[in-house]
Amino acid sequence: MKIAVLNGPRDLRIEERPLDTDHLLPDEIWVQTLISAFKIGTDRGNYEGAERVPGAPDYPRWVGDSNLGVVRGTGSDVTRVKVGDRIVTRYPHQSEYIMRESESLAVVPDGVDEEDAVFAHLYALSSQCYRKGLFQPGENVAVVGIGLLGLGAVALGPLFGARVAAIANSELRLDMAARMGAHAGFLSDDPNLKARLDEFSGGVGIDLVILTANPWPAYRTALDIVRSNGRVAIVSLLGRGEAPLNFNPLSMELFYAKGISLIAVSGAPGYLYPPRATHPAQVTNRFSPDQEATFILSLMADGKLKPSQLVTHRFPYTRIAEAYEMAYRREKSMLGVIFQWHTE
Repeated sequence: MKIAVLNGPRDLRIEERPLDTDHLLPDEIWVQTLISAFKIGTDRGNYEGAERVPGAPDYPRWVGDSNLGVVRGTGSDVTRVKVGDRIVTRYPHQSEYIMRESESLAVVPDGVDEEDAVFAHLYALSSQCYRKGLFQPGENVAVVGIGLLGLGAVALGPLFGARVAAIANSELRLDMAARMGAHAGFLSDDPNLKARLDEFSGGVGIDLVILTANPWPAYRTALDIVRSNGRVAIVSLLGRGEAPLNFNPLSMELFYAKGISLIAVSGAPGYLYPPRATHPAQVTNRFSPDQEATFILSLMADGKLKPSQLVTHRFPYTRIAEAYEMAYRREKSMLGVIFQWHTE
């Protein structure tokens, strides 16, 4: 099998490795990748050698975590999937692999386009921003950072009953947010941003800010625009690859005096949903990442969610390094990127 391996900063290569598909263990699943998606923000940071994320592997390391493939074989005890099923997993950019049934996966319903389904786990994270952010229908939400993750939050907001304002650093991203259902969009450097959001919210203010951008100025914007006693759901890796701070991130006027809540969107919202067993080998929480991804796929099946409209680039797997270099250069035209592994 072929796999993309990052041997050091900006040293990405396709390597050939053996894979024994003839002797599957009872709980193993053999998957052949059709496409994988490039999660630009996090993957770019890994590629350029930014601050290491806790728990992430060191070099040489795999890259990517949005994989859509077809089940080609199963062990004797597997019940979650069958041969021929399309599944989305958190596996890296690679042509095929063998996984355990207890690992993260969601079955793609018939009729769902592959270029939509491959983003299911990413959009599940967008959805968790609402759940962990204690969102209530009818609230005003501002999404700061309009990349793939932010656009997922924009698209889901109206489906959940939110009024959504997109905050971006370019008109191009605001146009994309409008296509995904944003009720309004504003540039992050607009000197009248707070006044415009006040008008947007009818004077009530922004109840929940979803922060998907890493730079510290985006964090400051999030704290600045949320209403008193509001919440900021942070799904970004704050400060990763950024220069040292030039302000106090928990200053009295931005944090204490406003009485806001800062919420890290990481892992399942277990304190909201008690544990339950969903599979003999898997004890999890209601709305675990897999369950959230399954919910996202159901919205796609209903025709309510179509992230494929944001795909800007499609590459054969042999051009992965080229795509990562484009991301390294911060090419603004790049948003949804698909790598194709089997085109026959």
